[in-house]
Formats: sequence, C-alpha cells, structure tokens
Amino acid sequence: MTARRSTPTATELSRPGRWFALAVLVLAVLLVAVDATVLGLATPFLSEDLKPTGTQLLWIGDVYSFVIAGLLVSMGSLGDRIGRKKLLLTGATAFGLVSVLNAYATSPELMIVARALLGVAGATLMPSTLALIRNIFHDARERSVAIGIWGAAASAGAAVGPVVGGFLLEHFWWGSVFLINLPVMAVLVVVGLKLLPESKNPAPGPWDLASVGLSLIGIIAMVYAIKEGAVHGASWGVGAAAVVGLGALAWFVRRQLTLASPLLDMHLFRNRGFSAAVLADLLTILGLAGLVFFLSQYLQLVQGRRPLEAGLAELPAAIGAVVAGLLAGRAARRFSVRAVVSGGLAAIGAALGAITLVGQNTGYPLLGAILLVVGVGAGLAFTVTADVILSTVPKEQAGSASAVSETAYELGAALGIALLGSIVTGVYRGFPTPEETPGPVADAAHESLGGAVEAASELPAATGAELVAAAQRAFVDGLHTASSIGAVVLVATAVAAWFLLRGQRLEDGAPAAHH
Repeated sequence: MTARRSTPTATELSRPGRWFALAVLVLAVLLVAVDATVLGLATPFLSEDLKPTGTQLLWIGDVYSFVIAGLLVSMGSLGDRIGRKKLLLTGATAFGLVSVLNAYATSPELMIVARALLGVAGATLMPSTLALIRNIFHDARERSVAIGIWGAAASAGAAVGPVVGGFLLEHFWWGSVFLINLPVMAVLVVVGLKLLPESKNPAPGPWDLASVGLSLIGIIAMVYAIKEGAVHGASWGVGAAAVVGLGALAWFVRRQLTLASPLLDMHLFRNRGFSAAVLADLLTILGLAGLVFFLSQYLQLVQGRRPLEAGLAELPAAIGAVVAGLLAGRAARRFSVRAVVSGGLAAIGAALGAITLVGQNTGYPLLGAILLVVGVGAGLAFTVTADVILSTVPKEQAGSASAVSETAYELGAALGIALLGSIVTGVYRGFPTPEETPGPVADAAHESLGGAVEAASELPAATGAELVAAAQRAFVDGLHTASSIGAVVLVATAVAAWFLLRGQRLEDGAPAAHH
C-alpha cells in the first residue's frame, strides 16, 4: 500500500538498482567516518609542517566533529525541505572541493577554517544517507539489512581511519589523507545522479534560521566546555561556555515546541523507545571512539609500533562491527530489540573493563580480543538503535529523525575522546620525573605521552629511558582509570536499555503503538 507514491520511489528502482544506490550512500558515510579519525596519525607530520600551538592543534583535530555535530539536525531538516538527493550531491561536491583546501593549507589558521568547512559539508552527507535508505527500502527486513550495512560502515569507518592514514603517511605527505576524498566523491556524484531517487517532506514549512544558530552554538559550546574542563580543569572560561551552551540548547528546545514546523520535532522524544535508542547510540560510539583513539596511542607510544602497524592492529574492531552490524537486524527479530541492544552495550562495557588487565607489555591476542568484542558490541547496539529510531517516526520526518541518530553518533565520538581523554590526561599528568630532569623538559613530558617521548631525546640516554618508562606507566594507569569509569557507565546503560526498550520491535511500519 505504501509503495505507490507520486514521486519515483523504491518500487521503480529495479532490485539491483536499490542495492547500487545503497552502495553509493555507504561510500559517503564511510568517508565522513574515516575523515574523523584519519587525521590522528597525521598530527605529528602536520605539526612539523604548520607548527601550530597546542590549542590550535586541538582545534584542527576537533573542529570537524564539532561542526558536524552542531549542524546535523539543521541539515537533516533542510534535506526534508529541499530534497535529500539534492542536499547529498551538493554536499558531496563541496566535500571534495574543501578537501583540496585542507590538503594544501599553509597555516594553522587556514587549516582550522578548512576543517570547519569540511564539517559543514560532512553534515549534509550523513542525515541524507539514512533518510534516503528509509525511502528506498520499503520492506522492513530489507531495510534492516540496509541499515546494518550503513551502520557497519559508520562504525567501521572510525576504525579504518588509522589504517588508511597509516598507509598513506608511510608513502606520501600528510595532505594525501585529504586528497583521497576526491575520487570517492566524484564516483558518488556521478552514480548518485543516476541512481538515487529524490525524496522530501511534501509540506515542510519554512527552515528556521534562528534554530539552526541555537543548535550550532549550544552543541559547540557544550563540547568545548567539556574538553577544556577535562584538559585544564575548571575555569571561568569553561563555566561561561557551559552556561552559554546549556542556555542555547534550552532556548532551542523551547523554540521547537512553539514553532509550527520545527527543525526537530521534540515530541519524538516522548516515545520511550526513541529516547532510549538515542541514548544507547551516543554511549555505544562514546565507548568505541574513546577506546580506538587511546589504543592508537598505546600501540604506537607504549608498544612502539609504526603508524600502519598500529592501524592494522585495530582492524578487529572494524571486522567485529561489520559482521555484527549485518546480523543485528536478524538477531533483534529472533530474540528481541532490548536483548540485542543491551547485549551490545554490555559487551562494550566488558571490553572496557578488560582494559584494566592491559600492561605495558601485554601481548596482542588480548588486545585483539578486546577490540573484536568492542566492535561486535558497537555493531549490534548501533545498528538496531538506528533501525528503531527510523521505524518509530513517520516517513516525512525521516531526515530529522536520522539527524538525531547521527548527532548522537558524532557527539558520542567527540565526547568519547574528550571525556575519556581528559581522565587519561588527568591521571597521566601527575607522574614523577627522574630527579635530574630539567624543568622545561619535565613540563613538556607532562603535557602528553608524545611530548614525553620527544622530550626524552634531549636527555642523557639513561635519564631519557627512565623518563619514558615513567610516562608510559602513567599513561597505562590513566588508561585503566578511564576504562573502568567507561565500563561502569556502559554496563549501567545496558541495564537501563533493557527496561526502556521493553516491547520495542522491528517490524513493518512504525512500532509506535508500544507506549
């Protein structure tokens, strides 16, 4: 009944055509996800070239995720209004062009602006992809498989970033991590023009610019406050940013409740399943991103692996995410949504708990197993929650709903690195340096583990080795503390999800009747 519409829809896409269209969408998601982590390994090379200050370096790393997180809801809603295909292809073209600006940036300031613009383009890609899946696949089971493939690409992309980055950096200069976007985006635009159906909300109402501004300011200010607070402790600036962020978000929510055609329909959150799925989404990615980010540093700076080797060592997380993502929909129908989501969250919690057993010389089998379990947990929880979020809303609002799912994803990634990172840094900073270490060297060593390894090279060999060993011990201690806190949070969320997702099912149509 729902299949026949006035616009060309899935029914007119031949069977293989649908899956080709999905391949194009997955390509876009993979690229946005890879771009969030690919820069991690390139940072040392980029620092040498552009000589950014510590703060500028943080902004180069984070501004991309911040801007994406701040704009997703607005872009999802814009896609519902002007057409999701149009927004996706415009965004893809912009993403390709801005990548060139990133690759050839000549100063830290230009690099920060280029990364921010890349975030704006990335924000147009993510919500359109999930909303188009909703419109291309009408059969609920097929849609589950499609969302599984989409979710696998999103969670695997973050884990593949370091591998791609490691390979490129061993063969080319750091700009190559951006130029790789060009051919992918060209394919996306050419194939997308031909294969993707256009879809939008038939009666969208105006796009409220004030709401766009409020959501952007609110999210960026909040994430900034969390990061700065974590790294430098509480201060007036951090407090002010938190107040501005909370104020803007509160105002955003109030405004949405009064607008005739809101950017984000706040009534969606009245649905218990929808709210629980969004929370589970956020914490799943928080656990995955935090873990992958720190293990990248651990493998390189504590265990002394090369960038490509460290990237490959993290592949079990990607493999686990892909396999679990593909099977998640089937598992949720066979057992239950809550069993699969709670199980996935508990698996990530258990893996984080297992990190407390990792020492400086831990063999790879344990590390590989931990990464595999995290990947499987993320694949299960993330895919099924994305499916629940999409199937609890009317089709016209697919863009706004998928934007909520994406915002949870991007915020989870930024917060995973910011929150767990601050705990690691906080514990790390206190380590005692050998007595004969000069003050400036000790200060540099306390900044970061990378700083300690670099600072040690200026010292006599024995003192240098002692300094590095102390720093590595401190980093591992920080890793233990952050992981145990993360483990407690994820296990608690797994328990909450078990109760909140009671009666939630994946089925044809919207399971919104279970209130």
